[in-house]
Amino acid sequence: MTGSRAEFGLLKPVMRAVERHPGLELMVLAAGSHLISPGETFYDVKRSFPIADSIPMQIAGRIGRAEDAESMGRGIARFTRSFVGLNPDWVVVLGDRIEAFAAAASASIGGWAVAHLHGGDRAEGVADEAMRHAITKLAHLHLPASRQSAERLIRMGEAEVRVHVIGSPAIDELEGIPPLPDAEYERLGSPRAVVLFHPIGRHDEAEEWSASAIIEALRRMELLDGTLGMHPNHDPGRRGIVRALEGALAGERLLSHLPREQFVGLLKRVAEAGGVLVGNSSSALIEATALRLPAINVGDRQSGRECPGNVLHAADGDVDAIAGAIVKARVLDRAGITHPYGDGKAGERAAHWLANTDPRAPGFLRKHNSY
Repeated sequence: MTGSRAEFGLLKPVMRAVERHPGLELMVLAAGSHLISPGETFYDVKRSFPIADSIPMQIAGRIGRAEDAESMGRGIARFTRSFVGLNPDWVVVLGDRIEAFAAAASASIGGWAVAHLHGGDRAEGVADEAMRHAITKLAHLHLPASRQSAERLIRMGEAEVRVHVIGSPAIDELEGIPPLPDAEYERLGSPRAVVLFHPIGRHDEAEEWSASAIIEALRRMELLDGTLGMHPNHDPGRRGIVRALEGALAGERLLSHLPREQFVGLLKRVAEAGGVLVGNSSSALIEATALRLPAINVGDRQSGRECPGNVLHAADGDVDAIAGAIVKARVLDRAGITHPYGDGKAGERAAHWLANTDPRAPGFLRKHNSY
């Protein structure tokens, strides 16, 4: 199940590994924010894989926490109808978004086995941490990205025999993605800074204030003319961030979406140019780390997540702190940057455990706390 552009990029290596595995058959469900404008990233999924079903949840233009709760309810009902028709052996979800929670809740309650990738991580987000750990308690097979996350799952009462560290699929295939070609990079303004800043569930004005502080810090550092902005996800507060970005960036310097291959290619070019990634996306702590791209993590959205050496932190809304972090990022020694997210074979390991774990074994679907 894929419900957003962010986790689809991470799931693609897993989907490809499942396609290649002789003991598995891939069925893809495209759900949630893939189906709403302006991004409509459903078409990115469709170009890559046959889609077994699409699961509408959110209503375009309706953004808020109460709206998310209603969308999740619609998703649970609609996923159940899909699972009844497809009767999957496994329902595979990643992360902590409402689409993943809806699919996991439908499957676990309805009697289908759930495999969860990137469980055990910490990241505050809007309600992300609560939903991620709730999915853990619904899931029957755990495929965490790091040893630290695996240990957290076991401390949460999950049976150790069902927890297998595979690394992050975000690392898979990075080496094979080329840097953005010169013409494409120049069309985007040859950026030396990329802003990817997501809301944390506040009202639009508060989110606009936070995003405006990032813009002002980049202006102070004389980087604004070399900045590319990307639209945030569809969480509450999105409109405020978009307003701030539209007030400072225009045309090709503000994008609603980039397919993953182009996004990674862009990050490679920015790294080559000695640039920075600024915002609060998990890509700063995972993909950017593997690419040795310095990143400024603003605010608390990723609070608690493992933090490699490419990441510098700045307080939300603090222009001086953000500007100071940019100064440090530009002189960062990138040679020794390492990360805890594996060797780029997470997809293969996920496929292995899906093929070699019997979800229909007697008692497998009955969850027990391990202590």
